[in-house]
Amino acid sequence: MVRVLKPNFPRVAGLDPHGVIVTATGDAGYDFVSRFFAPNYGINEDPVTGSAHCMLVPFWANRLGKDELRAFQASSRGGELTCTHKGARVELRGKCAFYLEGVVSLSVQ
Repeated sequence: MVRVLKPNFPRVAGLDPHGVIVTATGDAGYDFVSRFFAPNYGINEDPVTGSAHCMLVPFWANRLGKDELRAFQASSRGGELTCTHKGARVELRGKCAFYLEGVVSLSVQ
């Protein structure tokens, strides 16, 4: 159901100002699948969302009784993640598409 969901984005925008995560038990070797929608930020659907997985991993780790999880975000581009629940932290591994790279310099006064 997660993979074929056809959201009504104006209605999704009214659900939460920050975004909506949809998730379910996985298939095809994944522990769970998800999608993330944030139309209020001009992003109807985010291809692969690290911040969403930081919330999903503790939920699924507890539910499935394991700390190492394979996840798939089922956007049109899609993305596979290997996720490790480390108590108060979550470690995410996988391939990524860089959209910005730069250097920040701070001066201390």
